[in-house]
Amino acid sequence: MTRLGWFKAAFAVIILTIAPLSLAAEAVENTSEQAIQLDINVADAITIAATMDGVGLVKAREIVAYREMFGKFRSIDELIDVQGIGPATIEKNRHIILIVND
Repeated sequence: MTRLGWFKAAFAVIILTIAPLSLAAEAVENTSEQAIQLDINVADAITIAATMDGVGLVKAREIVAYREMFGKFRSIDELIDVQGIGPATIEKNRHIILIVND
């Protein structure tokens, strides 16, 4: 086998070894994203801030304060009434927010 042939074979082995690993890492990442659900009616401010995109600790505390003042959220769209939470923030997080009404 020529030097070029060895180079091609080695390159193919490297690609075939690395590609499945990166695909597996992406699959695990996508699975963990789908598994995250946030029950906005029981989560504390730290959990809300850590989970919701675009929501820091100050806004998370506003969510908790609103919930304590007015009771549990009945819908995700009710978050618009919380100071500092706008429609864009709600839409970015709609897929993870869970409303559980007992």
